[in-house]
Amino acid sequence: MIIELNSEDKALNIQQEISFFNQSSDTLTSIVLNDWNNGYSNKNTPLAKRFSDEFYRGFHLAKEEERGSTKNLTVSDSNLSIISWERTEKNPDLIVVKLKEKLLPNQKVILQLTYITKIPSDKFTKYGYGKDGEMNLKNWFLTPARYENHDFIRNNNNNLDDIANAVSNFDIDLKIPKNLEITSDLNNSLTPKNEVFSNYKLSGNNRTDFSLFIEPKSTFIIYKNSATEVLTNLKENKVSAVQKAIIVDRVMNYANNLIGKYPHEKIIVSQTDYERNPFYGLNQLPSFLSPFSDEFIFEIKFLKTYLNSYLKNSLRLDPRKDNWIYDGIQVYAMMKYIDENYPNTKMFGSVSKFRLLKSYNLTNLDFNEQYSYFYMLMARKNLDQPLGNPKNSLIKFNEQIASKYRAGLSLIYLDDYLDHNIVNSSIRQFYTQNKEKQTSRDDFETILKSNSNKDINWFFKTIINSRDIIDYKFSTVSRTQDSITFSVKSKTGVLVPVPVYGIKKGEIIFKKWLDIPEIDSSFTIERKSVDKIVLNYKNEVPEYNLRNNWKSLKSFYPNNRPIKFNFMKDLEDPYYNQILYVPSLSYNLYDGLSPGLRLHNKTILDKPFTFDINPSYSTKTNNFSGSGSLAINQNYRNSRLYNVRYSLSSSYFHYAPDASYLRINPMVLLRIREENFRDNRKQAILLRQVLVNKEKSSILLTNSKENYSVFDAKYFNSKTEVTNHFGFTSDLQISSEFGKISGELEYRKLFENNLQINLRMYAGSFLYNKTDSDFYSFALDRPTDYLFDYNYYGRSEKAGLFSQQFILAEGGFKSKLAAPYANQWITTVNGSFNIWNWIEIYGDVGVVKNKFQNGKFVYDSGIRLNLVTDYFELFFPVYSNNGWEIGQNNYNEKIRFLVTLSPKTLINIFNRKWF
Repeated sequence: MIIELNSEDKALNIQQEISFFNQSSDTLTSIVLNDWNNGYSNKNTPLAKRFSDEFYRGFHLAKEEERGSTKNLTVSDSNLSIISWERTEKNPDLIVVKLKEKLLPNQKVILQLTYITKIPSDKFTKYGYGKDGEMNLKNWFLTPARYENHDFIRNNNNNLDDIANAVSNFDIDLKIPKNLEITSDLNNSLTPKNEVFSNYKLSGNNRTDFSLFIEPKSTFIIYKNSATEVLTNLKENKVSAVQKAIIVDRVMNYANNLIGKYPHEKIIVSQTDYERNPFYGLNQLPSFLSPFSDEFIFEIKFLKTYLNSYLKNSLRLDPRKDNWIYDGIQVYAMMKYIDENYPNTKMFGSVSKFRLLKSYNLTNLDFNEQYSYFYMLMARKNLDQPLGNPKNSLIKFNEQIASKYRAGLSLIYLDDYLDHNIVNSSIRQFYTQNKEKQTSRDDFETILKSNSNKDINWFFKTIINSRDIIDYKFSTVSRTQDSITFSVKSKTGVLVPVPVYGIKKGEIIFKKWLDIPEIDSSFTIERKSVDKIVLNYKNEVPEYNLRNNWKSLKSFYPNNRPIKFNFMKDLEDPYYNQILYVPSLSYNLYDGLSPGLRLHNKTILDKPFTFDINPSYSTKTNNFSGSGSLAINQNYRNSRLYNVRYSLSSSYFHYAPDASYLRINPMVLLRIREENFRDNRKQAILLRQVLVNKEKSSILLTNSKENYSVFDAKYFNSKTEVTNHFGFTSDLQISSEFGKISGELEYRKLFENNLQINLRMYAGSFLYNKTDSDFYSFALDRPTDYLFDYNYYGRSEKAGLFSQQFILAEGGFKSKLAAPYANQWITTVNGSFNIWNWIEIYGDVGVVKNKFQNGKFVYDSGIRLNLVTDYFELFFPVYSNNGWEIGQNNYNEKIRFLVTLSPKTLINIFNRKWF
């Protein structure tokens, strides 16, 4: 390539020659080139859709000049005769060059290309140009795609760092303004500068990719040992240069010894690469805690990023299809490194030494034990995916964290089972093979099997290529003075090896691997005076539930786990029944501030059974109030109906200054998902019986019943991403007094001109209505909430600030109109669109129909300040059936507000990016 940088336009003018050698046994009529930079070209590319799917708005809202593209491409042969090419709308980041003549095996063709690469802003992916003139170039040039199984691999750019390039030799002439410097892992030399430009020559052989940084002044520091040159700009200013050099040398030698010699002369370990794939867990801790030394933090950052670059630049795999091998070897090597160099380090570092935190399982975990909990977080949510799945099919939390850690844990598991030498030697053998030829996961499997003297088919079938869960327990145990006879049962029917430990006074006396031949298998082993036997004591096996893995051998020992109380939150401890307690504070107008104490068993991992009891004290009424719930979760692993939740909840608060209510709510929730876990479509069916017992209020004038019961059945169906949202809800309510049915449609669209429109339609009708009040009627602007579902701060207020609280439900109107209820049927449409940032115009129209009256047409309009959606919003009515409201008296009483005090709402906004 001959490249000239136009720093003003953020563009590269490129002349390129590709000498393509057909090393396959096939005759080729076309060549596929990866053009991943063009994935930034518009809002409809696979990359743009990925951003939208993961709720990242930045790309959609970006200016046109911030996007990247590949422009003015011409392709010719060695005789400069034009060759046709195509880039389809479906694959805008791939180019298919149609050869004029067939390319036979062992023949080559030369392609001449000229084009302009427009570099995108680095705010999208951290690759591209920065605000200070620097450029981090990644996937910016055209290069042949990997050829495998009789075809080119046609992967789209999904921001996953998994481009599948053919192995190439590079020879580059680069011309840049003289005020800039470059850093690259290619061999490079600087020719004499002239007054305007610097000219660099770069070269490298047998590579699938390379890194190139262009900066006003290079931020990289060079470290050398006898084998490789490392260039890094990892930020850790508190670590001395000498200490960094020692760490870098230690990591380099460790990787060479464990995996094999790095095949290239240079390797780049950049801050950008670390930030794209940080060490999750370590990077989430607040800096003021300083649980780890600065040297340790730098070492872990460098180790993780170095191994990532080391493997990506060395292994000739399809990094999308065979991603688990990259992740597995990386995390395996990291865990081995910690075992060798920091065997006593805890997950929370020095925090574990605080006396107040000694009782927490979270602070007592060894550093390497955290990997298992990150995987188990997803398994308990029934969101884990097979390790062997392509990288682009994984949901974000699995792709970045859970599956990555599970891959490393799986190799550690196999290593332990095969006695700590076969996995190491197999990795080195596979790594050596990669230097000689293009490989795949099948080659790695073949090497592992050929080196093992045990049958390990279960490892690939169950651990790698399925999401089957492992759960063992003791079914029967008997003992004598000298021996123990026990049966191990697989609760899920999955049969993989598991270790059994003999424990005496907390010390490991023996460990033995059990090959489980059938679902309920019996074993007899020597007792060796142990007082407890435990399956999977060190959690080598990625097991779903460790709470049923131990048996005491003491006489008359009650096998129940003792109760342990912990403040706030903790990880699940399999040897205790944990009860967590935390102070709580709630508020409503009638109870006032209500301090309380919440008692629950909800640890960080989901559980089959949970309870949550929150008694509180009402400071206004000087009475006790509160809420509580019990729930049973049942997951279905191989069904679109993936979770059923059975629950019983109850709450007791005041609904008026002089009257309280008790609500009891037995409920069944069925959750349904698509076969593709990345599909954002969610469905659910809710069945419940709401029983309400209210005290009679002498203040409120209402003829509603004090005691009533309503059966409620709801169906939810929604699909959400940044650019589109569609939701449908249907609701059927049946009681002795009334029956009603309703439906709600929601639609949101973010257009390419960044105009967003929100539409909602609500329609409801009574099936029968025996009441003569509006207590159960449909409401235009403020439902009576007879089911006590909504978080009203002053639910019975008819005037004043608390009556202005807005909750989007039923009619969804913001103005208070003269006919606010419908006891026969209602239909409304709510709409809004943004005019500038978070300022929107809204309008509502509808018809309300009451018995013995004609339907009444209703409407309102105004300004909506959408400061934080569903969390903090303000509505200013302008015109409605009431006339010009903005000019009427007491306008401040017409303003509506939406305020949510629950932090769970904001947490859900964050979670949707990951799950």
